[in-house]
Amino acid sequence: MHTHHTGPLARLLGLVVLLLTLLGAIPAHAADPVVHAVLFFSPSCLHCHIVMEQVLPPLQEHYGAKLRILTVDVSLPNGQALYQTALTTFAVPEDRFGVPALFIGRDMMVGSEEIPARLPALIVSTLAAGGNDWPAIAGLESWLSADAPSVAATSAPALSPFQRDPLANGLAVGLLLVMVGSTLAILFRLRPPFDWTMPTWQTRTIPLLSIVGLGVALYLAFVELSGASAVCGPVGDCNTVQQSSYARLFGVLPIGVLGVAGYVAILVAWALRRMGGNIADLAANALPILAFLGTLFSIYLTFLEPFVIGATCMWCLSSSALMLALLWLTIPKHVPEVRRGKALRH
Repeated sequence: MHTHHTGPLARLLGLVVLLLTLLGAIPAHAADPVVHAVLFFSPSCLHCHIVMEQVLPPLQEHYGAKLRILTVDVSLPNGQALYQTALTTFAVPEDRFGVPALFIGRDMMVGSEEIPARLPALIVSTLAAGGNDWPAIAGLESWLSADAPSVAATSAPALSPFQRDPLANGLAVGLLLVMVGSTLAILFRLRPPFDWTMPTWQTRTIPLLSIVGLGVALYLAFVELSGASAVCGPVGDCNTVQQSSYARLFGVLPIGVLGVAGYVAILVAWALRRMGGNIADLAANALPILAFLGTLFSIYLTFLEPFVIGATCMWCLSSSALMLALLWLTIPKHVPEVRRGKALRH
């Protein structure tokens, strides 16, 4: 009878087997938590471009593989069908319809204001809770099995700034052409000697237009300084313009405040012009100069909207039109020189 002694090698193998057994018993969810979300977008949606090009990329870069966002194009038939299924599944009210729409679990965010306001905190809380699964939307499996790209790999098809809102941007281009054409026409016909007299209707119209322009500028200054949402009409997107980097001159001075200063200066010059004396002459000269500078700056701002920002603010176009009208009203008329002399005899 032989006695077998357990050697060091056998004990080591037994320890390895025990460790492997324990590791196999560790649940799969001990891996790093991941946030899963679905973003519905449209290529022609300006707010979708803002979210996909400005809001999500920094978050994706920060969280990396911990954030997976599936993008679904609602302009495609199957994308629209999935979007409608999501609306029905989560009983989304009609006033919340629209894109960009981001679903995380049972949470839904809509628009280029709500998504950046709520998403960062929601990512943090979801990761702290151990991550989440894809939203329970019937038909989503086919998008996932097709290995659809995430937002880290793709974005909405690129559109030129003008194409993001053709109607409003077309209005801006039309006004831009009128302002440039008017400025060139005024420069062409502007030559001394000048007639500084104005008819009564013209004298009264200048302060009226200036006060209206001052009201517009005050409202824009309030929006820019307070961060409040502007009241926009059915055409254009004032908030996108006001939230852009071009809403502040040199990144510091709000454009609305600059507009307030301009209209106040025109009103002061108009009032001094009626006082008589040397101060009246200086004010008469200052009026067209102020209106001309205001029109040039309005041309610059109006150009930015359709060709750089990709959105047009109707408040801004109104101010530009008012400034152009003030330019036409304040420009002095040319008085032909009277030549005196004896008539030639033949």
